[in-house]
Amino acid sequence: MIPLMGSINDSIANIFLVGIMAVVIGYVLKRLQQPYLIGYIIIGICLGQYGFDVFRNEEQIQFLGEIGIILLFFFIGMEISLPAFVKQWRVAILGTLMQIIVSVGVMLLIGYYADWTLARSVVLGFVIALSSSAVVIKLLEEKSLLDAKVGKDVLSILLTQDIAIAPILIITTLLGGQSQSTTEITLQILGAVIILTIFLFLYKKEEIQFSWLNSLERDHEMQVFMAIVSCAAGALLMGVLGLSPALGAFVGGIVVHAARETDWIHINLHPFRIIFVAVFFISVGAQIDLVFLKENIQIILGLMLLVFILNQVVNAIVLRLFGSKWREAIIGGALLAQIGEMSFLVCFTAYNSNIISEFGYNVGICLISLTLLCSPLWILLMEKLICTLPVVYRR
Repeated sequence: MIPLMGSINDSIANIFLVGIMAVVIGYVLKRLQQPYLIGYIIIGICLGQYGFDVFRNEEQIQFLGEIGIILLFFFIGMEISLPAFVKQWRVAILGTLMQIIVSVGVMLLIGYYADWTLARSVVLGFVIALSSSAVVIKLLEEKSLLDAKVGKDVLSILLTQDIAIAPILIITTLLGGQSQSTTEITLQILGAVIILTIFLFLYKKEEIQFSWLNSLERDHEMQVFMAIVSCAAGALLMGVLGLSPALGAFVGGIVVHAARETDWIHINLHPFRIIFVAVFFISVGAQIDLVFLKENIQIILGLMLLVFILNQVVNAIVLRLFGSKWREAIIGGALLAQIGEMSFLVCFTAYNSNIISEFGYNVGICLISLTLLCSPLWILLMEKLICTLPVVYRR
C-alpha cells in the first residue's frame, strides 16, 4: 500500500482531505446550527502554512478563492432587480457613506493619539467600514431573510459597498504616493461610464430578451459553457479596464437577471459557486498566522470588539432612521458588523503602497479573518439580546 500511496498526486490527496474535513466539520456545525463558512475557515487554519502546512501552493489556493468571489458577486447580481434597488437608494448610499465617514473618523481619532500618519488612519477606516457580502448573503439565505425588509436593506448597503471598492482602492493608491498613468485613469473612467450606461439602460428597459438563447434550452453541455462565459465576460472587461473583476461579474449578473431566457445559468453555475466560495474561505483561514495571533492576541481581540460594536451601532442607527423596527435594525447591524473580504484587497494595496507596515498588514489579516469567523456568533449574541429587551424595544 505504501508504494501505491506514494504514487498519488499531492493535489488529489489534498482534495480528498479537504472533502473529508468539510463533511465532518460541516456535520458538527449543522448540529450546532452554525453556517458552514466557519468550517471552511477552520479547515484553512488547520491545513495552511501556519497549521499543518498541507497546502504547498498558497498562490493557487488564493487564485481559486478569487474565482469564488467572482462567482459569488455574479450570483449577487442575478438576485438584484435594478428598479427595486434604485427605490432603496437612500438607505444604500447614505448608509454606506455614514459607515465610511464614521469608521474613518474613529480611526483618525485613534491615529491622532497613536501617532499614525493621515494615510494610515484613512485606509484603516476604509478597511473596517466594508462588510462581507460572502458571509452576509449566505446568512440571509440560511435565515430566509432575503425577501424581508431587513434583508433587502442590508443587501442594498452591501451592494453599494461593493461598488465603492473601486474609488476606495484608487484613493488608497493615491494616499500611498503612487501616481497612476493617464492611460490607467482613462480606462477606469471608461469602465465607470460603461457600468453607469448599463445601469441606466436596464433601469429604463427593466427587462431585456435574448431570444437566440432559447436554442440552448435542451443543450445542457453548451449551457454550462455559456453560463461560464456570462460570468467571466464582465469580470474580464472590468479587469482589463483596471477595476475589480468581481464588480464586473456583479454587473454581468444584473444583466442576466434582466433577461428572461437565462434561468438555467443559475442552475448550472450553482455547484461551481459552492466549491469556489468554500475555497475562498479556506484561503482566508490559511492566511491566519497562529504564532503572530498568539503573540498579539490582546491587541487583535480589542480591535475586533471595537469593530463589532462600532459597525453594530452605526448600521443599526442607519437602518432605524430609514424605517426599520428596532428588532430589524439590531439584526441588520449585527449582519453588517464584520469586516468584509474586499478589505483584504485594501490591506494588500496599502501594504504595497507602504501605508501600513508588515506588522499592520498581519494585524489586518488576522482581524478580518477573525471577524468573519466570529460573525455568526455575534449575530447569535444580538438575537439573544433582543429576546431580553422589553417588548417596546423589539418593535
